[in-house]
Amino acid sequence: MTDFTLSTDADGVATITWDVAAKSMNVLSLAALAELDTAFDAALADPAVRGIILTSAKPDFAGGMDLNVIAQMRAGGAAAIFDGVMDMHRILRKIERAGMDAKTRKGAKPVVAALPGTALGIGLEIPLACHRIIAADNAKAKIGLPEILVGIFPGAGGTTRLIRKLGAMAAAPFLLEGKLSDPKAAKMNGLIDEVVAPQDLLARAKEWVLQAKDADLVKPWDDKGYKMPGGAPFHPAGFMTFVGASAMVMGKTMGVYPAARALLSAAYEGALVPFDVALKIEARHFTSILLNPSSSAMIRSLFINKEALEKGANRPRLADQSVRHLGVLGAGMMGAGIAHVAALAGITVTLIDATQDAADRGRAHSESLLDKGIARRKVTPEKKAEVLARITATTDYAALSPCDLIVEAVYEDPAVKAEVTARAEAVTGAIFATNTSTLPITGLARASTRPDRFIGIHFFSPVDKMNLVEIIRGKETGDEAVAKALDFVRQIRKTPIVVNDARFFYANRCIIPYLNEGIRMVAEGVEPALVENAARMVGMPLGPLQLVDETSIDLGVKIAKATRAALGDAYPDGAVDDVLFWLADQGRMGKKANAGFYAYDAAGKREGLWHGLTDRYPSAETQPDLTEVQHRLLMAQTLEAVRALQHGVLTDIREGDVGAILGWGFAPWSGGPFAWLDMIGAPRAVEICETLTAKYGPRFTAPRLLVEMATKGEAFYTRFAKAA
Repeated sequence: MTDFTLSTDADGVATITWDVAAKSMNVLSLAALAELDTAFDAALADPAVRGIILTSAKPDFAGGMDLNVIAQMRAGGAAAIFDGVMDMHRILRKIERAGMDAKTRKGAKPVVAALPGTALGIGLEIPLACHRIIAADNAKAKIGLPEILVGIFPGAGGTTRLIRKLGAMAAAPFLLEGKLSDPKAAKMNGLIDEVVAPQDLLARAKEWVLQAKDADLVKPWDDKGYKMPGGAPFHPAGFMTFVGASAMVMGKTMGVYPAARALLSAAYEGALVPFDVALKIEARHFTSILLNPSSSAMIRSLFINKEALEKGANRPRLADQSVRHLGVLGAGMMGAGIAHVAALAGITVTLIDATQDAADRGRAHSESLLDKGIARRKVTPEKKAEVLARITATTDYAALSPCDLIVEAVYEDPAVKAEVTARAEAVTGAIFATNTSTLPITGLARASTRPDRFIGIHFFSPVDKMNLVEIIRGKETGDEAVAKALDFVRQIRKTPIVVNDARFFYANRCIIPYLNEGIRMVAEGVEPALVENAARMVGMPLGPLQLVDETSIDLGVKIAKATRAALGDAYPDGAVDDVLFWLADQGRMGKKANAGFYAYDAAGKREGLWHGLTDRYPSAETQPDLTEVQHRLLMAQTLEAVRALQHGVLTDIREGDVGAILGWGFAPWSGGPFAWLDMIGAPRAVEICETLTAKYGPRFTAPRLLVEMATKGEAFYTRFAKAA
């Protein structure tokens, strides 16, 4: 079975059709690349062929490169990667020149890419080498180059061609941010040339082929007198663009994402030389990125592992448990958010609260989000009406009777949760899920008459934006409840991790020590700015002090009091409480109060760290070095992840890494805590722990599992390869 087939019609128009068997979307393999090369050779050599259409037999054009290709190339080392990339450049350059005479720039055969739907990564890089790109008017289609989001950059000519096509400034959002566009926006932004009705796609492509003239087939960068849009680096305007781009990249990435730096270098250096030399420069930088452990870790966690979890890698082998009718108890921000994403996914929702007014406000939250979507042209009025029609807001528990899943999202009080559990179970036998971030599931399940059908589902706020959902097994939770929760998360298009019950589960277990370590340093006299900048410079999206402000200081106080009550004399965070409780006493509750670790203006905009912090906790005369602060912040999180694995809370390191990145933003460049430990090696990690323990105490003691792995020279992704 071939991925590319060639056919020629009576008018001399050849169509090369991409159709990867047994896959819902085309991806490019090395074998398929050779087939594409052969098909173009045949079409270009056939005198009867007047032009070529490249299209797909599937609803979409292509989802990108088969990641096995990257693994194969990486296994061969630098030379194999560079040679492989240059071979791609050779093939795409052949498509681009299409038999053109190098001197006269005439005699080429027209090549048009006809995109029925989504075209991502190499699925856009190939069309960029064609003479024209025509896309079907498909609102669901996404067109772009998202490689930067998984730790690499467009290395099959996408960087070089897009810079030359649009100019550095206009290309930046698509290259450096991985911005995706629907076909109409892609045309408006200059990524593609035409948008036509789906039924007219191939007819229009053929029409263009038969009417194309020699001038239509010369790429701007192959034409005499070509000048880069916006100016090359030594042009006054271009100079400012590249200087600004460099500053923007450093500002956003803090220098810890190697792919962004390499992309910018390829763009800058490539803009100074002829096109074919620029392709070699791009290949050189792409080779360096594929050999960088960060790219391997990001691809593994953010693409391979994430996709595996979304497809049910750890799902019990039971029949489909898709949710037909969801009941949501509690119409506050969390419950309303859950109702919204469920209705958006096509699920009928019954939203319950104590008063009709509260229930109506919960439904109105969905209406507000849909109105914002309409304002941004992401939602139609018809779609809004359809989604709202699926949500029934009521106070009547009897309305839950047809539900097959109940999600309880009431106040974080075991007594309140127990009351609504009993009321719901009195009218329905549905699987019951409690949404909680800290309360142990096994304890909450005592209120249930069916603990095997009781499970924890921890949504992150805001529900409509956060991609991770933590599913928690209680001691008596059965497989059917797990399967139901996983299928529900799949329906609402989020990423699940399944963990066993323990205090704070997995995500909060790891993030709370990060927050506490930052606060503890403030109490020690470490400059608050050093704490915050050290965190951002090691890849955390927010420093610990800003994150506490965002989640609210009173929540931190509440968690601290509950934890102290549970642990008694073993409670380790008294120094942290001194800071938190003092801020709360000052009425500084965080961003929601426009006062916290940071100062805010009347509109809620951060104005910098609050000066009162250093008045209360004066800065020490000698400050720790940057690396030490970063090690404290990273190890505070990472060691808890290892302990969670050691204690059986985590059962799969893939869930640990994906959950860390999606749940609280653990340094995405690293691939997650386990990937980071593999990157630096267990012996080095233990060495760091010993240094921190000697200086700061037993919270940094290396877990038994990590010490054992250091002794044996093991890595997490080899020791736990079977599970991962």
